[in-house]
Amino acid sequence: MLKKRAVIYPKDIQLITGRSERYGQLVLGKIKAVFRKKPHQYVTIEEFSEFSGIPKTIIEEFIH
Repeated sequence: MLKKRAVIYPKDIQLITGRSERYGQLVLGKIKAVFRKKPHQYVTIEEFSEFSGIPKTIIEEFIH
């Protein structure tokens, strides 16, 4: 069974958007604020997809 990641990191956002890793950190901070997450909680691929409007299937192509 192939396991896929459920969590997205700033480096992933950098690869998907072509922006800097710092931009990815800022985006994750905004997502955490929107979803009212605590600093220690992770952001899921589904949450990033909903926030960014990028389909989950496209995101998964960039994440190994």
